[in-house]
Amino acid sequence: MSRKICVIGANGQLGSDICQSFELHGDRVLGLNHDDVEITDIESLRNVLKEIKSQVVISTAAMHHVGNCEDDPRKAFLVNGIGSRNLALVCRELQYPLIHISTDYVFDGKKKVPYIETDRPVPLNVYGNTKLSGECFIESIAEKFFILQVSGIYGKNPCRAKGSNFVQTMLRLAREKDEIRVVDDEILTPTFTGDISNQIVELLNGEPEYGLYHVTAEGRCSWFEFAAEIFSMTGIDIALYPADPGEFAGNVLRPKHCVLENKHLKDQNLNVMSHWKEGLKKYLS
Repeated sequence: MSRKICVIGANGQLGSDICQSFELHGDRVLGLNHDDVEITDIESLRNVLKEIKSQVVISTAAMHHVGNCEDDPRKAFLVNGIGSRNLALVCRELQYPLIHISTDYVFDGKKKVPYIETDRPVPLNVYGNTKLSGECFIESIAEKFFILQVSGIYGKNPCRAKGSNFVQTMLRLAREKDEIRVVDDEILTPTFTGDISNQIVELLNGEPEYGLYHVTAEGRCSWFEFAAEIFSMTGIDIALYPADPGEFAGNVLRPKHCVLENKHLKDQNLNVMSHWKEGLKKYLS
């Protein structure tokens, strides 16, 4: 049976793939962008969502750029915290289930084995803190919600805040440089947005319990190992070296080992996420 799905942030890196996945499934998708709705303005949000009469609201809207969040924590909290609170209030009022996209940056990366959904979050930076505040607002206000924590995402559409994703950046640098240096001390699970989008469709097709879910590819790697696999799959011969410790250090603390386990999905036999290498292969094809 066809559903009416509202996607907020429909022109973004993940939002565009979510729209496509639900359309391919036969659902009716209403994509909303920043010009259509402002999540920091609860009246704007209420008026738009009340009018569309959606069966599910999926929000990818956020202030994503980690450096910008650090520079302007007030704005980051307004978008990632208060914006999420507004979504929770309006969706509860209208009885819409809410799917909210969050991040692995709610963790400090000190755990050497994959994080599961019941692990205590300890954010290291403003972005992680404001995203966690959004999660807390949703958990305490919304009646029907899924919070999906994702990691290292890349997709066909550019991220509105960051521009090119890591894969495209590596391919561009390979055209411009004789050698490339990439950090080897940050471990994560790079995840193709097409796979996340298909997982969300499968989640709604099942009978899942509401709550917090990890939605990442299987496996783990460093950014250096990810770059090496990109060049291997594309047949690019480039001198690739691990960066020295602190070579690309910025002003933002980042978790060093942020690998998530999709335990909640697996416990309900709903996990369809493939290995990160398979996701990369699909993206490059």
